[in-house]
Amino acid sequence: MTGVTLRDLSGMAEFREAEALQREVWGEGDLPDPADLMMVIQAEGGLAGGAFVEGRLMGYIFGFPTRDPGIQHSHRLAVLPEARGLGLGVRLKFYQRDWCLTRGMTLVRWTFDPLRAVNATLNIHRLGATSDTYLEDYYGEMAGINSGLASDRLLVNWDLASPVVAALARGIERPPRPASPLALALPEDLGDLARVDPGRASDLRQGLREGLKAAFSNGRRIVDFDRAARVYLLSD
Repeated sequence: MTGVTLRDLSGMAEFREAEALQREVWGEGDLPDPADLMMVIQAEGGLAGGAFVEGRLMGYIFGFPTRDPGIQHSHRLAVLPEARGLGLGVRLKFYQRDWCLTRGMTLVRWTFDPLRAVNATLNIHRLGATSDTYLEDYYGEMAGINSGLASDRLLVNWDLASPVVAALARGIERPPRPASPLALALPEDLGDLARVDPGRASDLRQGLREGLKAAFSNGRRIVDFDRAARVYLLSD
C-alpha cells in the first residue's frame, strides 16, 4: 500500500499523537497510555510503533517486556476509525512480530474482549493467536466504548515461530486443523447491541463466559474463529 510507513515512534510530539489517538478510538472516560510512560518504556526495551499514512499517525501499537526475556506483553493496538479497512491493524501486528523476532522474543501475549467479533477475527483468525485462559471482569468497571459491560477478557498467546503464524505472516492461508465450534455466536456489533439491548449483551457475556471457561477446564483451547458464523473454533 503506497503512502503507509510502519516504524517506531520518535520524539514526544509523536507520543502525544499516540495518546490523542487512543482517546479518539476508546472514547470519553477511557484512560490512555500517557505519552511520557510510552517514551520511557520504549527507552527501556518496549515497543511503541505507529502506522503513518502520508505522514499522519493513523494506527498505534504498544508492548512492553515481561519477567521472561523471550515474551512481550502487547498492551494496546488502535487504528483511527477513518483508517479502518486499510489493514493497518494486521500490518502493525506483523510489524510487532518482526520487531520481537529480531530481538529474540518468540511469544507475545495480550488480552481482548472475547465478545467482539472484529477483535476475534483479527487476533485469532488473521494473526493465528490461541487462547486457553478466560479472565473474568479483568479490568473492573470501564468507561468509553467498554462502559456498561463486565470487562471479561481472553488472554491470548501468539507463538511467533509457529507454522500457522509464519504462514499467515507470508500471506498464506492457514493450514486446516481439527476443531469444533463453540455453540454461541458473537453479536455482529457488540457496541450497537449494548446500546439498544444492554440486557441481551449482558446475557451473551455470561453465556460466552460459561461456555469458554467450561471448555478450557476440559483441556480445550481456542485455535481459530469462524468469521461467517461468528463462532470460536476449539481444539478437539
